[in-house]
Amino acid sequence: MIEIKKDITSVWVLQPKLKTELKDRDNSSSIGEAKALAKALPYVSIVGSSVIPIERISPKQFFGSGKIGELSINFKLQKIDLVVINSQISPVQQRNLEKEWQVKVLDRTALILEIFSDRAVTKEGVIQVEMAALSYQRSRLVRSWTHLERQRGGLGFVGGPGETQIEADKRAIDHHLVRLKRQLNKIKKTRDLHRKSRAKVPFPIAALVGYTNAGKSTLFNLLTDADEFSENMLFATLDPKMRAIKLNKKLKIIVSDTVGFISDLPTELVVAFRATLEEVLAADLVIHVRDIAHKNTDFQALEVEKVLQSLGVSERTPILEIWNKIDSIEFERKKQLENIAKRRSGVCCVSALTGEGIADVIELVENSIVPQKFTETLFVPFEFGDKKAWLHEHGVVVKELFTEDGFKFEVMWSAKQKAKYYSFTQ
Repeated sequence: MIEIKKDITSVWVLQPKLKTELKDRDNSSSIGEAKALAKALPYVSIVGSSVIPIERISPKQFFGSGKIGELSINFKLQKIDLVVINSQISPVQQRNLEKEWQVKVLDRTALILEIFSDRAVTKEGVIQVEMAALSYQRSRLVRSWTHLERQRGGLGFVGGPGETQIEADKRAIDHHLVRLKRQLNKIKKTRDLHRKSRAKVPFPIAALVGYTNAGKSTLFNLLTDADEFSENMLFATLDPKMRAIKLNKKLKIIVSDTVGFISDLPTELVVAFRATLEEVLAADLVIHVRDIAHKNTDFQALEVEKVLQSLGVSERTPILEIWNKIDSIEFERKKQLENIAKRRSGVCCVSALTGEGIADVIELVENSIVPQKFTETLFVPFEFGDKKAWLHEHGVVVKELFTEDGFKFEVMWSAKQKAKYYSFTQ
């Protein structure tokens, strides 16, 4: 992973701001998120932060020479060990800034990778983080090392130059990635088997999604009486967790807690964690938990919706909005939000911390997840034993009759079960 010392305590956060940029989000929110990311590492202490206006990005050093000199003096006075830049910087820019400032420099992607590396617990999570880190390293080999001109000569039996060091390093990374992908595929197959076994038992699945630090794990613990790790920090949850609960009408469902989303999530991480996020695709209900007290809650909601669309979540899958952290809002604003939620379908207010509104959440989930079922008659010829097996496995058969040409079934199922049946039998 990224080579930084575990005893680092002094961190400075920089938020670049191009003067030509449209004001989409205020700088205080952007730098606030960057500081929250840095605080998510257990061994750092935020000394200070700065918003740096820039005319244009310098290809060599990102910032202008005057600003670099000014920051260098400040970092020396403050005894800064690590500088976090809340943007993507090139390998060349990183190397040059580290030379000028004599400190370690991390960009947004490297910082998120470091957090994920520190938080991953399960074998799957560790492999996914390692794959993301290797992909990140591979993309930064170009022009970032001082030994790129070196070549490893061949044995002399064939003409032409040997391979460059960078080619050898890329090849080593690619081989390692192939090995990790094989391991991840094995885990994915196991996850698929678990998914298929759950499909045989008619327990609907509700997946909790949301922007990082929206309170998903706290709500998960409240719903399931679990004791999973939940803190007021970004990416407190990396590995998916599942628990079964009974709702008011004794309906049993499975609740899944997933990794939090964030704006500008590195591509390497999106790809690596796709296997984990596939749990959302298998869900019968998606519960979008929002930090309604955050001043950028609407922006965060849009970012979550983008990720759900990129994952390919079906339009037929119902999505609920849980407006969390109402305990952090002043009384008048809280009443206003509660009135808005009442007028909207599939929305309710809650405090996962205090438990206020949890009964409304359970009722909303129950009303959304209980499928409307109807009865139909099906004919299955003898040669299609897989169709017969599917119907019995999913527990939809009410009556079965033996005829001269095959089986006649009376089934009771939901529209989703019917769609699954026909997609399976095509």
